[in-house]
Order: sequence, then C-alpha cells, then structure tokens
Amino acid sequence: MDIDINSKLSIVLATSVALFLSACGAASHSLILGKWEVENAPMKMTAEFRPDGMAKITIFGQTLQGKYKLSDDDELEWSMNGMSTRGKVNVTATELEITDSENRTIKYRREVN
Repeated sequence: MDIDINSKLSIVLATSVALFLSACGAASHSLILGKWEVENAPMKMTAEFRPDGMAKITIFGQTLQGKYKLSDDDELEWSMNGMSTRGKVNVTATELEITDSENRTIKYRREVN
C-alpha cells in the first residue's frame, strides 16, 4: 500500500502534536515540585509539593500535610484533613497559578532558599 505525501505529513503532524501535549503535562509535573510562597499575601503562606505526591501548606504558622495529584491536563487535586479541592494549574520555573472552579486564582512564586 502506497501512502501519499499529504497522508505522511498528517501522520507526522498528529504524532508531533500528541508528543507535545504529553510533554506539557510531564513538564508541569516536574515544575510544580518544590516550595512556593503566595504573592502579595498579608502574612507568609507557603505550599510545598514533593515527588512522592505529598504536599504541605503552611498558613498562620500552622502546617497541614496531605496528598496531591496533577493530571495530564494540568488539573490539581489536593486532599488535606479530609477535604479535597481542585484547581487548574499554570506553572513555570518561577511562578505557579492555581485557579479554582469559581475562577479565583492564587499566585505563588518559587521560594528561594
């Protein structure tokens, strides 16, 4: 069976797009790791994401520990103290934004030690 050049280009393009999209999800998984501090908060509020799926949030000097999952479509699910929340994640090497279902966004900056 002989495939024409347009068919070959379509296959290559579809494969490239699939690889790009899967790489975006993988990049978010690695970029979210580490310690983050909420921007412009009246007091220090931090979040930490570890490679083992564990997370810590510190607010008002109290630290809560729990688990997180980041899906391939950049949706973050946190579970802490029996409560679960979800949000859409946009993460770069230095900034993290989490937007909830009510379109409220919390912006974090990577904590530098």
